[in-house]
Amino acid sequence: MTDKAPDAYRTISEAAEELDLPAHVLRFWESRFSQIKPVKRAGGRRLYRPGDIQLLRGIRTLLYDQGYTIKGAQKYLREHGVAAVSSLAESGVQATVSAKPSPLADRYIPVATQVSGSGELVSVIAKLEAAKTKIDSALSARSSN
Repeated sequence: MTDKAPDAYRTISEAAEELDLPAHVLRFWESRFSQIKPVKRAGGRRLYRPGDIQLLRGIRTLLYDQGYTIKGAQKYLREHGVAAVSSLAESGVQATVSAKPSPLADRYIPVATQVSGSGELVSVIAKLEAAKTKIDSALSARSSN
């Protein structure tokens, strides 16, 4: 861990290390959560402010600790705002809203043992959710014809 001041900006690798996540997960979350807006320098280099780190920590709590899906975490963030999500990791409070944790959150999923890291698992789950959304849309369009 770096010895930076608490209010210092962090590079993506420093943020990833602090949050115990791979950098690609931070980039992926940035594409899924419009509220994550790191400062971008020349060449697209990201710099995360302390508020960005807190928001990422809260999103991590929703997804990893409380079992929310990406869609559920997005809904929680829309309904409760950045400040509420940012405070989740510090307070240790369970999120309680209409955005429910995934029903699979407490079930053992064998594929998890075949994936090398939690960041990779999040990426695989997100791809599966995107595929499901496309299938649902196609089925919905087909049934309306």
